[in-house]
Amino acid sequence: MSNESVLVDAEHLRRLADAIVRNGGSDEDEAAIVADHLVRANLAGHDSHGVGMLPTYVRLLGAGLLKPGDGPELVTDEGAVLHFDGCRGYGQRVGKEAMEAAIARCLETGVVVMALRNTSHLGRIGTYGEQSIAEGLVSIHFVNVTDHAPLVAPYRGTDARFSTNPICLAMPGTATTEPTLLDMATSKVALGKVRVAYNKGVELPPESLIDTAGRATNDPGVMFQQPRGALLPIGGYKGYGLALFCDLFAGILSGGGTLQPENERRGGLLNQMLTIVLDPERLVTRSWLESQVDALIAHVKASPAAAPDEPVLVAGDPERLTRSKRQRDGVPIDTTSWEEILDAAERVGLSTEQSLELAGLQS
Repeated sequence: MSNESVLVDAEHLRRLADAIVRNGGSDEDEAAIVADHLVRANLAGHDSHGVGMLPTYVRLLGAGLLKPGDGPELVTDEGAVLHFDGCRGYGQRVGKEAMEAAIARCLETGVVVMALRNTSHLGRIGTYGEQSIAEGLVSIHFVNVTDHAPLVAPYRGTDARFSTNPICLAMPGTATTEPTLLDMATSKVALGKVRVAYNKGVELPPESLIDTAGRATNDPGVMFQQPRGALLPIGGYKGYGLALFCDLFAGILSGGGTLQPENERRGGLLNQMLTIVLDPERLVTRSWLESQVDALIAHVKASPAAAPDEPVLVAGDPERLTRSKRQRDGVPIDTTSWEEILDAAERVGLSTEQSLELAGLQS
């Protein structure tokens, strides 16, 4: 493990990711969607959902638990209610296409409830919020995770019973105010961030993890040993409650299931998502919405900062700041994750020399 990193230009990183996904069996369009999604996650600072996921995807491909080439299958169409099955396809493609359908329908009906089940890893859920924002729509996303052992302990519990179950809330911006996008795991940290910390050889923030005895620890290694420790929910019983409702809403209402032990666990990485997409102009005028967004965000940010070099931010600001820096300087990838990516590339037929050339690096 090392806390050193490799800096890779975003466009070169996209080319490498695209080649790995194509060599794994995807066509040109699917590979482009997956690669773009992963690199955008890195640019936003969500490295846990970026190109570091490629080794996991290659493992899932090899085990037959990820099906390249499969888009969403429409299960139910009842006007304002859409239901899709992801057929274990790449979540980045499945999620994008399901959201496109939900957005198109919302522009007709004003509101849509879209359920998506049985899709491989959806990646950064904020990407789907950005899709609705681009069309001037509001969206709410509840997501659960199944097909593998649980990762997160319930409040007052000492072992894992559910997963990191993310939530995303998306509100369009205005001509002068950037969109507001909250995209978060309901655990204190996402498992991918634990993986990144483990690969870097650094500790996690306090109250993020417990070991196998239920004792607090900052060591990410407890999640990569057997028996395994557990992540803790964010905000104690409040985050635990949100995580539970991700399973209740996304897992049950999609028909994809929850992490309760009677449901099958094949060692894959499946997501279910319940999404609500709303056209705000069915409730208020666009001018009213924009005036209130401008005024509220300005009011919040005008609060005197507790630390002069740390101004008040709103959801979406940290990602924008990180994106600007990484587009300019390159995307940092810890050396352990980088070696894992190169190894995954080799497993789908790309030599190290080819991967380094695609990444714009010297061998």
